[in-house]
Order: sequence, then structure tokens, then C-alpha cells
Amino acid sequence: MSLGTWVLVAAVATGVLFSLAKVWWDGRFRKVVTREVDGVERVSAAEVGVELGERATLLQFSSAFCAPCRATRRTLAEVEGMVDGVRHVELDAESHLELVRRLDILRTPTTLVLDRTGAVVKRASGAPRKPDVIAALATALDRQPQ
Repeated sequence: MSLGTWVLVAAVATGVLFSLAKVWWDGRFRKVVTREVDGVERVSAAEVGVELGERATLLQFSSAFCAPCRATRRTLAEVEGMVDGVRHVELDAESHLELVRRLDILRTPTTLVLDRTGAVVKRASGAPRKPDVIAALATALDRQPQ
């Protein structure tokens, strides 16, 4: 085979590997790593412009031309309707740049799961699946004093 063929094969293989990694990683909730002194990153009702959920909040950062943002909005709204005391709040990332920078939001949609105090418990970049949202939400609800 010629050098050009080898380069083409390498490029296709690399593309396939990156695509598989993106599919696996996209929409998965992961543990939050913070740079805060007390180890807890918090979002207040004043920062988002509405009251947080009584038990937990699903905070979604979106942008105007983001197709996965619409699917995420539907998923999070369904979960909000299923669990009492949970609120879904969607923010336009462009309109909340200071918060986006502070929370290190790199793409839309990004979903943060907040407990009742506004502490960020989990986060996912990309469109999450409903079972993953419910599992992440359970983490926030488990942290609640009864």
C-alpha cells in the first residue's frame, strides 16, 4: 500500500475512535471537582433569577441554535414532573457568561444537578438520558437531611 493509503486508514481509524469516545462520554453525569475552598460549589437563586427547587434543581445551560438542548429540555421537564420538589431551570449560556465562566461550562447543553442548598452534586455535558438524570438526582436527594 502507498503512503497515502496508510494516512487515509490512520485518519479514518482516529475519527472512529474519537466518535466512539464522544458517544460514550456525551450526556454522562460525573462527579463534580471544584476549586472552592470548602470543596462545595454553590449556585444561588439570585444567580439564576428564580427560586431553586425545594429538594433539588436541574440547572441546564443552553444556547439558541443547539438541537440537543431541546431534547435535554424535554427530558429534564419530564423528570421534573415525576419527582416532587424538583425544579428544572434553563439558562441561556450567552446571557449568563459570568456564571458560565465560574462553573467552567464549556459546551451546551450542560446540566448541573443541585441539592436543596444549591450545591453542585453532578454535571453532564451533552444530552443526558432520563435514567441517568434520575440516578444523578437521587444523589442530590440522598444528601438531604430528613
